[in-house]
Amino acid sequence: MKAAVFHAANQPLQIEDVPRPVVTDNHLLLRVLACGVCRTDLHIFEGDLPLIQNPLVLGHQIVGEIVEGATSDRPLGMRVGVSWIGGTDGTCPFCRRNEENLCDNPAFTGYTVDGAYAEYALVRSDFTFALPPAIDNTHVAPLLCAGIIGFRSLRVAGTQPGERVGLFGFGASASQAIQVLHRWKCEVYVSTRGEAHRTQATALGAKWVGTENDKPPVELDRAITFAPTGAVVLSALSSLRKGGIVAINAIHLDQMPAFDYDKLLWGERQIRSVANMTREDARDYLHLAGEIGIKPQVQVFPLDHANEALQAVKHETANGPCVILP
Repeated sequence: MKAAVFHAANQPLQIEDVPRPVVTDNHLLLRVLACGVCRTDLHIFEGDLPLIQNPLVLGHQIVGEIVEGATSDRPLGMRVGVSWIGGTDGTCPFCRRNEENLCDNPAFTGYTVDGAYAEYALVRSDFTFALPPAIDNTHVAPLLCAGIIGFRSLRVAGTQPGERVGLFGFGASASQAIQVLHRWKCEVYVSTRGEAHRTQATALGAKWVGTENDKPPVELDRAITFAPTGAVVLSALSSLRKGGIVAINAIHLDQMPAFDYDKLLWGERQIRSVANMTREDARDYLHLAGEIGIKPQVQVFPLDHANEALQAVKHETANGPCVILP
């Protein structure tokens, strides 16, 4: 099969012919229909996350058709989705507490196991998800990480219907989260860099939109940060009411600046990190996305142009989330 293969940090992916994966127990072979490009892929590519498997096929927002390994509940030809968590051990203390997102021995799709910048992908059958039939391949792909992790972020922040919620940064994840917040009748305040992102936030119904240096005009009940910078966390924290929560939606974060405890954190304000996602998050979000009809505007790249897709994510030049088609 053809694949875009990663060999070393900051070195272009190489388009190569590699062996097609062989099906093993409890796994499915998928013919890749689409694969979303995530900022986490960029963190791996640029060496922000240590290289664990080499060579490696990136890509964890997978839409695929089952071609081998079918079961009664995952029949041949079924369209399924795969996300960042590609498997857990099921036996560690976290798994036993129904906190599989914190598993001590997880598999990460496109990081510790090969992903789907390729024509085929081998995945664990119990970590695949049925997809909303009304959402096509290219538009459902970005839901499989950006959407699910944004949804989990709202949960980690303790978001309740009708609250004032701040979104700090407005990329693929935030643009889906705002649609969930509207369903929950929340007021949404967006602070983000880039005129295109601010225009998109306004079009998607944010009550207030400002630059990354602007402070929302009201105190927020909850805030979610989407930019991988500690300074943004402090901006969100400074906008919270007492008892409010900031959820950090980032797998990699630069250094957190020093801050004044009395002015920013005191009053039982909280800062919480968002770590991965659970299968329950995925199922709940995909069901809700189907009901709402979430279809992010996407920019499509052929597999041969996977490097261009990564650069579009880095420089935020794409018109919506990037999706690779084999």
